[in-house]
Amino acid sequence: MAADPATRNSALLEQAAVGDVDAPGVVSSESLAKLRHVSTATLATALFKRGLRHQMIQGVVPLGALKQNMVGPAFTLRYIPAREDLNTIAVFQDPEHPQRKAIEQCPPGAVLVIDSRGDARAASAGAILASRLMVRGCAGIVTDGGFRDSAEIAALDMAAFHSRPSAPTNLTLHHAVDMNIAIGCGEAPVFPGDILVGDSDGVIVVPAEIADEIAEEATRMTVYEDFVTELVVQGESILGLYPLTDSKYEQRFEAWRRERNR
Repeated sequence: MAADPATRNSALLEQAAVGDVDAPGVVSSESLAKLRHVSTATLATALFKRGLRHQMIQGVVPLGALKQNMVGPAFTLRYIPAREDLNTIAVFQDPEHPQRKAIEQCPPGAVLVIDSRGDARAASAGAILASRLMVRGCAGIVTDGGFRDSAEIAALDMAAFHSRPSAPTNLTLHHAVDMNIAIGCGEAPVFPGDILVGDSDGVIVVPAEIADEIAEEATRMTVYEDFVTELVVQGESILGLYPLTDSKYEQRFEAWRRERNR
């Protein structure tokens, strides 16, 4: 029987955390680099071809402009609805509090992904916790809820995605219960170690076990899409070009690639 993705990917994430990024089964550093240069739209199409139609995290947008794609393995945190007698301000004094532990244990290069049940009425986190992730070398933070201190988070040198700003403390509505388990975020399944890619369109989840092949295919698709865009801007019809069904465009594409060393 195949290993459960949550168990398998969690082990892969631990390998990545100690720098063994090219260990068997771990997404290669070359693939991660390729994913920084392809769009979530292109990745969505590559995943759609494999029957995966619900990998885009719904309703999230980047805080501030992105210098490049956010790319990294998922480290997850799950919230359930808060219960008033359990969610007092004193809980943050506990070093074992799952939210605090997640901030300190999310590996460098990883993306902290928070299941906030799509509820942005209270914050999933704020600028201090996001800053801690940044200085620890994490690649980003994503929630299907909202962040407080949103302007400060937007100014950090780390990617962050949420649905909208939210000032109330997370304890108002969110009770942190688990970390580094399979979660849902914005109606997308996220297993620990899955590769998160974020750009101006949002965040998509690439299953770890196919991330290398997806990165390769999406890179090829991007090169062809760049060719198509250039011709369309020059006035070319999309018929026979996009999708490619006319052999004359195959020859022109190969010549274009050679000219540009693509």
